[in-house]
Amino acid sequence: MKENIIATKSYAFALKAIKLYQHLTAEKREFVLSKQFLRAATSIGANVEESIGGQTEKDFFMKLNIAYKEARESHYWLRLLKDSNIITDDLADPLIADAEEIQRILGSSIKTLKTKLNY
Repeated sequence: MKENIIATKSYAFALKAIKLYQHLTAEKREFVLSKQFLRAATSIGANVEESIGGQTEKDFFMKLNIAYKEARESHYWLRLLKDSNIITDDLADPLIADAEEIQRILGSSIKTLKTKLNY
């Protein structure tokens, strides 16, 4: 079976998000922003997985759109955590780069599907 790059990357991102969440709750005692980030970050991969199992191309397209929105939201929470000095640049920057890469991949897939589905 061929590797699905977005499924692999979104799963790896979710694992990193879990580790960051554990760090934030245990070390920083920060629960509100970190929970928002965790929900968005883990939702990306869940929606990608749902898209892979989609019944129709439209279903596939809709789930990828949700995953894209969750990637944007994850990016937002990471920037907020960084800019409020809750996490250091060293922690934030690699995750921000991952979120941006996931957004680019999903955005490209969505653009291709829009053309194919005449949206």
